[in-house]
Amino acid sequence: MRRSPGAALALGLLRLCLAQANFAPHFFDNGVGSTNGNMALFSLPEDTPVGSHVYTLNGTDPEGDPVSYHISFDPSARSVFSVDPNFGNITLVEELDREREDEIEAIISISDGVNLVKEKVTILVTDANDEAPSFIQEPYVVQVPEDLPTGSSIMKVHAVDKDTGSGGSVTYFLQNLHATKFALDHHSGVLRLRAGATLDYEKARAHFVTVVAKDGGGRLRGADVVFSTTTTVTVNVEDVQDMPPVFVGTPYYGYVYEDTLPGSEVLMVVAMDGDRGKPNQIVYSLLNGSDGAFEINETSGVISVMQSPAQLRREVYELHVQVTEVSSAGIPAAQAMVPVTIRIVDLNNHPPTFYGESGPQNRFELSMYEHPPQGEILRGLKITVNDSDQGANAKFNLRLVGPGGIFRVVPLTVLNEAQVTIIVENSAAIDFEKFKVLTFKLLAIEVNTPEKFSSTADVVIQLLDTNDNVPKFTSHYYIARIPENSPGGSNVVAVTAVDPDTGPWGEVKYSIYGSGADPFLIHPSTGIIYTQPWASLDAEATARYNFYVKAEDMEGKYSLAEVFVTLLDVNDHYPQFGKSIQEKTMVLGTPVKIEATDQDAEEPNNLVDYSITHAEPANVFDINAHTGEIWLKNSIRSLDALHNITPGGDFTWSLEVQAKDRGSPSFSTTALLKIDITDTEVGTKSASGRGSEASSGLAAGLGRSHRRQGDGSLFQMLSRSPMAAFLMQTKDNPMKAVGVLAGIMAIIVAITVLISTATFWRNKKSNKVLPVRRVLRKRPSPAPRAVRMEWLKFRRTKAAAKFVLKEDPSNENCNNNSLGSTLPPKAPAPPPPPTMAPKMGVAPWTVPTVSGSLTPQRPQQSPKPKVGSPVQSALVSELRQKFEKKNVGNKAYF
Repeated sequence: MRRSPGAALALGLLRLCLAQANFAPHFFDNGVGSTNGNMALFSLPEDTPVGSHVYTLNGTDPEGDPVSYHISFDPSARSVFSVDPNFGNITLVEELDREREDEIEAIISISDGVNLVKEKVTILVTDANDEAPSFIQEPYVVQVPEDLPTGSSIMKVHAVDKDTGSGGSVTYFLQNLHATKFALDHHSGVLRLRAGATLDYEKARAHFVTVVAKDGGGRLRGADVVFSTTTTVTVNVEDVQDMPPVFVGTPYYGYVYEDTLPGSEVLMVVAMDGDRGKPNQIVYSLLNGSDGAFEINETSGVISVMQSPAQLRREVYELHVQVTEVSSAGIPAAQAMVPVTIRIVDLNNHPPTFYGESGPQNRFELSMYEHPPQGEILRGLKITVNDSDQGANAKFNLRLVGPGGIFRVVPLTVLNEAQVTIIVENSAAIDFEKFKVLTFKLLAIEVNTPEKFSSTADVVIQLLDTNDNVPKFTSHYYIARIPENSPGGSNVVAVTAVDPDTGPWGEVKYSIYGSGADPFLIHPSTGIIYTQPWASLDAEATARYNFYVKAEDMEGKYSLAEVFVTLLDVNDHYPQFGKSIQEKTMVLGTPVKIEATDQDAEEPNNLVDYSITHAEPANVFDINAHTGEIWLKNSIRSLDALHNITPGGDFTWSLEVQAKDRGSPSFSTTALLKIDITDTEVGTKSASGRGSEASSGLAAGLGRSHRRQGDGSLFQMLSRSPMAAFLMQTKDNPMKAVGVLAGIMAIIVAITVLISTATFWRNKKSNKVLPVRRVLRKRPSPAPRAVRMEWLKFRRTKAAAKFVLKEDPSNENCNNNSLGSTLPPKAPAPPPPPTMAPKMGVAPWTVPTVSGSLTPQRPQQSPKPKVGSPVQSALVSELRQKFEKKNVGNKAYF
């Protein structure tokens, strides 16, 4: 079938259109609760913060072309949202308010660049608790009668909350529930008079009640909140007739003067209904007492005199005025009555006058105790002031002229006559110690008269003393210094306390107490503190005392002060040498030290200087006067030098040393010191104590015996041996020689055990302190053992026996020592010693000392032991073999 050319053209055009067709994009519809799509049924809380991302538009294009999103609003509406055209994110750009706009209409669109699809959507705004309750029909003002029955309803308050749900419900409360006479229904808002409460117009004409309206709470910006609002309800109380009339300005006094004309007004009484809200009419009347001389206006209350003053028979009239309320119906109601005093007076021709109990008086005297209570009335003063004139002529002022601020006078203004009262205003100023007599002028001067009449009266107050002062010391503390040798009963310090009161109240009694008060007494009247008769003060035991002194009056009022007593040290102690003074061993080049202590408390009494009072020969030793160190003179550097200057070649010296304090007067003590000199420090203390010392002494004695016999010196051999050099090198670090000493100690113990035991018991019985160190020297020949012990005893006392101390009892503590073969001449009598004798004190064991003269004695000659004794030769031979073995083994040190 052939087609027409027109049909073929139409078919070509149709095919071209179908080939170029483009389908429109569309939104996804994800349903309720979805946050992306086409915003179908989308809702948003009104408290959503501005700037929040609230939704995402989501759609697609059938051809897969990219799409863009748009949102628009009615021109008359707010643009609440904005959209990102590429991603479809919708952002809140303005605050939401459900109460103003609960839904928002918008047009959303999607476009693929060719086709544009629009949809109209409605966004619901959900409620948040963002509104507070609001009272309506304000202000709340209500009028109620004062006789309203309890429990009655007064009014109803109402508040609304625009929120929905619990946030829109409202309950009511009273802000101050316990301080009000009203009650409020929480749900209805009805205000009632509380059960048992009454209203009283005369006490309170209005009540202000604060009512709180509170919503039920809800969520706002992620938190639970409750809003409330307050309002004030004004309850005005209306008066009712329940009170009698009341007079104002009572009491009433009137005056009729000599020149008053009949019909003149004397005074006016004023009364009003006790019910101020709706008062009744008031009617005045006179009951009695006028005798026809006075009348009262029944409406104004003005009392007038109806006769001439010359016709009046009495000087004073006592009237009784009655006032009656008349109700609106004309019926008499409540009544009241008041007295009125009217005095008949003449012209102003009298000044104010002061009266006492016996008549006019211009001087009043009173005796009273000081410091009366504040506000006390001076009842001993019977003062009356009167002006015989009447009316304004009798009005005057009272004033007290004198020291200000102490008393005040009452009344200040007087009409006609008054009792004058003087009252204490400043009790502290009424002081007997400041003023014995207080004098004032009592001045009365008229107020409203041209004449200004006045009068005065003297008020003289004699003050009586009371015990109102506490004894006070002249100082808070007292410091005293007394010598420690002050005898019992010595005055220490005088304390003084002053009590300004007079008589027995001003008498002060002193006493002391406290832990440091035992050695002291105080005179109760003079305050002189002195030492107890038995007190023996000692600055070395207690240098300072402190205690309290009390000053007390007869009624027990007291004050305290502190007393500090310092004992001044007196030189009353001798220096005392220690137990180590008897014997010393000196190593060449090393000093020995003596030490003495002085028990005095202070310098210079307890500072000690040392000296060598006697030595033979005298050119061997020097001593440091301050430290007590004794050393060989610089010219003596070896034992050989000592040997040359020592009589008999002995190496033991006995020195007489003196310890002298620096006090005034000075005390000194001497002691005998025995010094053994060695060039090497040898010998040790064994466990047996003095036994090992005796053993060393024996070896030293044998060495000296050998030197006297002139044989080869074993000591020189030992001192020159390698062992001696080794010991000298290691003397600063003795631990290096521990191994060497261990072997030597075993040999020494084996040899000397018997000798040590015997010597130990001998020394224990004689209580003799032996030197610790000795030097072993070669003996020329042995001696018999029995003789050797006796020889040892002789040698140990030989040097010390060169000097013999002789005590002179009559010269004790005089320190006049001298050397010579005969006794020195007797010294003159010393000056009186201090009151307190020198206290030697109970001290640890000390070397017996004496201050007296020294008489050297010839040394006793002891028979020398037989040189050729077999026993001595055997012993020396045995010792020689031991020493040679030690030399071979480089162990020559004992």
